[in-house]
Amino acid sequence: MKIAVIQPKMIGDVLITSVIFEVLKEKYPNSQLHYIINSNTLPVVLNNPYIDEYILLNPEIEKGFKGFFSQTKRIKKQKYDVIIDSYGKLKTAFFCFFSSANKTISFHKWYSNALYTDTVIRTKHSISTATKAIEHRLQLLEPLGVDFKVIKPTIYLSHEELSLAKDKLISNGINLSKPLVMISVVGSSMDKTYPYKFMANCIDMISKDNDLQLLFNYIPNQKEDAKKIFDLCTPESQNKILFDFYASSLRDFMAITHFCSALIGNEGGATNIAKALNIPTFTIFSPFILKNDWNMFENGDTNVSVHISDFIDEEISKKKNTGAYYYSLFKPQLFENKLNIFIKNNILKS
Repeated sequence: MKIAVIQPKMIGDVLITSVIFEVLKEKYPNSQLHYIINSNTLPVVLNNPYIDEYILLNPEIEKGFKGFFSQTKRIKKQKYDVIIDSYGKLKTAFFCFFSSANKTISFHKWYSNALYTDTVIRTKHSISTATKAIEHRLQLLEPLGVDFKVIKPTIYLSHEELSLAKDKLISNGINLSKPLVMISVVGSSMDKTYPYKFMANCIDMISKDNDLQLLFNYIPNQKEDAKKIFDLCTPESQNKILFDFYASSLRDFMAITHFCSALIGNEGGATNIAKALNIPTFTIFSPFILKNDWNMFENGDTNVSVHISDFIDEEISKKKNTGAYYYSLFKPQLFENKLNIFIKNNILKS
């Protein structure tokens, strides 16, 4: 049997969706499993032993109708028996419709019954610590007769990658005998970025009177924003931040995160990566992200998250106000005690 899973979205979504492959390989050990993803997200699932082949889409090159036709033709040429569309948008629905696959599966939407052979209605409430983010993806296996089981995403790094990362850290003056903390300092958008002044306050809380080292996680076009946060930190914190240390690639970032005691900061792909590496996380959620859908494997100890709704009883989901307004209410003092406990238990424990 030849099965494809489609997920042309961000790295966090691609990583989370990858749990499907482990379950499929267990159910169909002789199957050929392909992952259809955007080329820039490949690093987060590279070396996954349950994925046999990657079909890479290039949205920056394959544009417009011509690009869509080219992508559709490549997918049809594979002659899949089953396609599981975890993205569930019209574009990928048409990929499935024109694929000639015997079975095509996705989430139920107003148009889905006409374009897929099987659709799944997503559960409204979480049934495990994996939360709906993972549970919904595993639900897509129901039409194949696969029972639900909790699977945690995993990132597969080679010994060579870890060795190179270790050498890079040491050569940049980082002492691996001291705690090293990765700060997810800027979110993927302003709506997902904790206010700069508040983030600087959090960094000061982490740094104050603690003998540790801090790394900033940001992409190249966010360097100016990261520098603004750095400048808002106290001199004590600044002395502990290795601001110019930078991962050269996503795989490099993951290998470096492997050596960190924890990752703290904005919710996003970096948080999901840290969890997949079994690195403790303290996550600050955007007011408009549903925490209970995305706080995967939260246990109050090694994986902790905070959301404004944890502290302020206000109907945020109706979006009566802007993200900036709700963020202004979400002062770090609200969760300072929770953050300090996390630091004590996961960073200073040794």
